[in-house]
Amino acid sequence: MKIVLAVDGSKYGRWATEWIARMPFAKSPKVTAVHVVDVAALRAPFMVQPAMLGYERFLQAEARRLESRAKRVEGDTSTLLSSLKLNGTVAVEKGPVAPTILKHGAGRSALVVLGHRGLGDLDRFFLGSVSTQVTLHASCSVLVVKQPPRLISRILLTVDGSKASDRAVQFLLRELRPTTKKRIEATVLHVLPSFAYSQVAMTGIRLTHRYADKLTAAGYRVKEAYVPGDPADEIVKAAKSRKADLLVAGAKGLSAVGRFLLGSVSTKLVRHSPCSVLVVR
Repeated sequence: MKIVLAVDGSKYGRWATEWIARMPFAKSPKVTAVHVVDVAALRAPFMVQPAMLGYERFLQAEARRLESRAKRVEGDTSTLLSSLKLNGTVAVEKGPVAPTILKHGAGRSALVVLGHRGLGDLDRFFLGSVSTQVTLHASCSVLVVKQPPRLISRILLTVDGSKASDRAVQFLLRELRPTTKKRIEATVLHVLPSFAYSQVAMTGIRLTHRYADKLTAAGYRVKEAYVPGDPADEIVKAAKSRKADLLVAGAKGLSAVGRFLLGSVSTKLVRHSPCSVLVVR
């Protein structure tokens, strides 16, 4: 698997790197770590003539600082990849942060990994917003890291019977090993519409059984869960109550009639989930 890793020198960028080493991938990934220097973003939109406003000297000094830090991040990341025995390279690029990351993550076969947050405002790596932009617009799967690295023992998989759910299940079947030191527990969660009548509920339950059977056959310890309500709210509640290490969801769900708008749900999960989130495309 090709992994595009966004790094910025923050603890969240380091966590993202360490998460790759702890993820139970079926095959060793090839990592391209990308550090983006967004010098142009230093100029606020209203600063048409920064020299007249007295900011030009400050901007030049800040640009030099960003470039100096980029060299340090490049060296630190290279050392960390080596210490974690990850096969990878480090690239430093100039440009807008999210589009540059997305450029490297083109194609569904890749996986973009980035921290939920980054450095402060002056460092221009607003990963709090970058993670949302990347999740919304990436053509590949995205892993947003929200906590320090850990052994993955509990996965919460949210499904709704859409093609996106099928791809999320296939990711777990193809890309991850369900057994490391112990079998990974996968809870398959289906959020039922609050107005669901019996036939709709039974259809959702049958779909969940089908997914659960596939994961069980692959070696996961599987549980099933069904709850009515708002998808994003119920998924976040389940991630908390079940102490999930990783939340897995499809990038899009069924239509508005189908009640599972994962295009918007996925962004809510990235913002509010207590654990790291894998959005699969």
